[in-house]
Amino acid sequence: MKRMATHICNAAFATLLGLCASSAFAQSPVEFINDASAKGVAEIEASRLAHQKSESKEVKDYTIVVINDRTTANQHLAKIAKQLDLPVAPREEVVEKAKALMPQVMDGTTFDQAYAASQVKTTQETIEQLEQTAQTTDVPEIKAFAEETLPKLQNHLQMARALQASR
Repeated sequence: MKRMATHICNAAFATLLGLCASSAFAQSPVEFINDASAKGVAEIEASRLAHQKSESKEVKDYTIVVINDRTTANQHLAKIAKQLDLPVAPREEVVEKAKALMPQVMDGTTFDQAYAASQVKTTQETIEQLEQTAQTTDVPEIKAFAEETLPKLQNHLQMARALQASR
């Protein structure tokens, strides 16, 4: 069983490396919207799980902020896609991609610690992606989205670091 878990972790890590490598290059508007939406869904679902499993008020408070902000951001991305008449991935595809991005966190006493660490890591990566997008995109709506979303994510990062330090 442990061997299988190791193989699954390695496969997930390889997938994440591939996704991170692909996001290191400038993305088309469609790629950006689909990728950002999948990351948003992954953050929402991971935070919902953490909200259910954690007994910590700080973690629960943090998850509510993440769920609300990321839901709003995904709704905004959907509006941008519609405004620009861009084809977007079907919901099922976005959900599948989100599942691959969701961090695997453990049950028990280390759950909050693992969740906080994963939030620091994924939020840093998302901030880097949005900063790059804000600098490289020639689509005003996407540039505005990135610039509007960055302060919220920087707040999430600050909160996640505080959670991580308190664990």
